[in-house]
Amino acid sequence: MVINEKYDAQFSGIIGQDYDMLKMICPLAVEMSHLVGETLKNLTLPSQSILKVVELGGGTGITTLSLLTALRSMTLLSIDNEPVMQNQAKSHLASWVESGQLTFELDDALSALQKLPDSSIDVVASAYTLHNFLQSYRAKVINEIFRVLKPNGLLINGDRYALDNVSEHTQATQEEIKHYFKILVADNKLDLLQQWIIHLFNDESENHIMRENVAISQLYDAGFIQVRLTARNGVNALVTATKPAT
Repeated sequence: MVINEKYDAQFSGIIGQDYDMLKMICPLAVEMSHLVGETLKNLTLPSQSILKVVELGGGTGITTLSLLTALRSMTLLSIDNEPVMQNQAKSHLASWVESGQLTFELDDALSALQKLPDSSIDVVASAYTLHNFLQSYRAKVINEIFRVLKPNGLLINGDRYALDNVSEHTQATQEEIKHYFKILVADNKLDLLQQWIIHLFNDESENHIMRENVAISQLYDAGFIQVRLTARNGVNALVTATKPAT
């Protein structure tokens, strides 16, 4: 996926330094956020329908903005448990809040989902959130996503899906680390480099890592159908899954 200049300029203008920094450090994460929005944009919708969308892990609003610009006929609830980042998103996206299209909830993903009624949401979307969860917690979140989705509802998740081939996954991760050092050492951002490396160790730990086949099996076990993994680029991929009609 290549982000066109017009799209890139729009996001940089709204999200500002947050977007520019992420694009510099981890360009594939930026591309995946855009792809989550494009997937929503390409849904075939009944006329006059307004989708109810929930975003897990909104952060500073990069994926939130991608969703908002993809589709006008929706309401979006963005969930995150980090107040500093969520407050940035609120500031960046104030016009959508004022229009009533966007609301925020400060809570962890599982607790927020548990508050929602059964079969009440059309789409649950996320980018680079599920892989952060402990595997036991992630399993509960997946089950709650399935519960809150309407029949034919869709999960869209752009994330780190570890390659099943451990050697290939290790090589891809090493390339990521090289890029972090290249960019952040040159810019003398050693504190930020330290944070990214520490976070990466957490991602790669056995109680967190989200391997492709295990993750896909987990979705099927929860009841989803038509589970598809696409747009694989290194350790990054897009997964969509549908709740059955009945």
